[in-house]
Amino acid sequence: MGLLVSILLAPVKLPYFIGKKVHEMAMEELLDEDGVREELRELYMLLETSKISEEEFEQREEELVERMEEMSKL
Repeated sequence: MGLLVSILLAPVKLPYFIGKKVHEMAMEELLDEDGVREELRELYMLLETSKISEEEFEQREEELVERMEEMSKL
């Protein structure tokens, strides 16, 4: 009986399971301080090598700093 119930509930459980995994992965990425620090280092390197403009640097830096601030609040 348990196998039959599992088969019948699979169409309901699968989207829930997938949604839960996607949410977990998104939260990990959002709260990855080391990843944000690495992005900042790369951003500074791009600016120093003139591969991005100062305007683009400032915009991206602001976004990353805001992410770091949000992480510190959690």
